[in-house]
Amino acid sequence: MSLRESTSSPTAPARIGRSDPAFWRITGPLFVGGLATFAVLYSVQPLMPVFAREFAVSPAIASLALSATTGVLAVAMIAAGTLSEVWGRKRIMVVSLAASSLATMLTALAPNWPVLLALRALAGLALSGLPAVAMAYLGDEMDSQALGLAMGLYIAGSTLGGMSGRIAVAALSDLAGWRWAIAAAGAVGLVGAALIAAGLPRGREASRRGASPGLRDLAGTISRHLAEPGLRLLFAEGFLLMGAFVCAYNYTGFRLAEPPFSLSQTMIGLVFVLYLAGAVSSTVMGDLAGRYGRRRVLWIAIAIELAGIIATLPNSLPLVVVGIGLITWGFFGAHSIASSWVGLRTQTARAQASALYLFFYYLGSSVVGSSGGVFFQRLGWPGVAGLLAALTACALLIALRLSKVPPPAHLRAR
Repeated sequence: MSLRESTSSPTAPARIGRSDPAFWRITGPLFVGGLATFAVLYSVQPLMPVFAREFAVSPAIASLALSATTGVLAVAMIAAGTLSEVWGRKRIMVVSLAASSLATMLTALAPNWPVLLALRALAGLALSGLPAVAMAYLGDEMDSQALGLAMGLYIAGSTLGGMSGRIAVAALSDLAGWRWAIAAAGAVGLVGAALIAAGLPRGREASRRGASPGLRDLAGTISRHLAEPGLRLLFAEGFLLMGAFVCAYNYTGFRLAEPPFSLSQTMIGLVFVLYLAGAVSSTVMGDLAGRYGRRRVLWIAIAIELAGIIATLPNSLPLVVVGIGLITWGFFGAHSIASSWVGLRTQTARAQASALYLFFYYLGSSVVGSSGGVFFQRLGWPGVAGLLAALTACALLIALRLSKVPPPAHLRAR
C-alpha cells in the first residue's frame, strides 16, 4: 500500500465535529502533549545568558542550545511523519516525548558545551515524532469546521508549556542552578508521555495498517506537496513566522539583562507570562478562521505581529512588554491558522504535509534564531528588530497572496 492510499479507508469512521464528545477526549490529551513537548523543547531559551557566562560563548553561540534542537527536529520530523503511517500516530507520539524527556534530563549532567549541544540535538531527534504527528492526527480525525478550534487548543497547550517551562526554568536556575532546572523540565515531559499513553484514543490508526512506505514513495509524496501552490506558500509562512518569533524571544533576554534594564534571570523569565496571549490567540483566531475563513483572518494576525516588533524599538520596559505581547498574539494566531490550513489543503499523506510545514517552521527557528545573534552583536536590538520586521513583512505579503490562491480540487468539489 502506498502513502497516498494509506491515509484513507472506505470503512473509516465519520470525522468528529465540535459538539461530538470525542472532540474533548482527543483535544484534552493533545493539549497536555503540546504543553509537555514545548516545556522540554524551550527549557533552554531563558538560560542562554547563563550559558554565555558559564561556558564563555557569545550570544549567537549560546543560541545553539535551542537551534541545535530545532534544526535536527526539522529534518527528523519528515521521517517521523512517515513512520507514523505504519506504526501508528499514538505510539510514535508517546515514544517520542518519553525519549526526548530522558535526553533532556541527561543534558543536566553535561560536563561541557559540546556535550550539551550533542544532547540537545539528540533531544530534537527524539522529539520529532510528536509535533508533526499531532497535527496529522487532528487532520485525520476532525471535520473542517472543528479543525481550527482543535488545532488552536493543541497550540494553546504548546503555548502554555513554552511559557510555564521557561518561567519555571528561569526561576529554578536562580534558586538551584540551571542543571536542576533542566532536569525538572525533562521530568515534566515524562509525565506528559504517560498521560497521552493513558488517555488518547487510537483514532484512525487501524485503517493504515499494512502500509510500507519506501524512499521513492516518500520522495514522490513530498514532491506532490511541494508542487501544490497553496502548500508552498504555507511552508514559507512557517519559516518566516517561526524564525521571527524565536529570534525575538532569544535576544529579548539578552537585551533585558543589559543596561538600561539590568533584570535578573527570574524577572526576565516573567516576560514569558506573555505566552498567555498566545494561548488565547491560537484558540480565538483559529476559531475565527474556521468560522469566517482563513483567507480573511491570517493577514490580520501577521499585521499584529509586525506592529509588536515596531513597539519594541524604544528603550522603555512597558513598550517592550507590550510589543512582545503583540508579537506573541500575532504569531500564535497566524501559526494556528496556517497549520490547520495545511491539513485542509491536503487530501492524502497528511503526516508528510504536516511534517513539511514543521520542517520549514523549525528550520526558520534554527536559522533565524541563531543568525539574529550576529545582528544583536553588531547593531543591538534595532538590528534585530529590523530583521524581524523584514521577515514579518514578507510573511504579510505571502498571506495576501494566499487569499487569492484557489482551494484544491477536492475542496472545490464539495
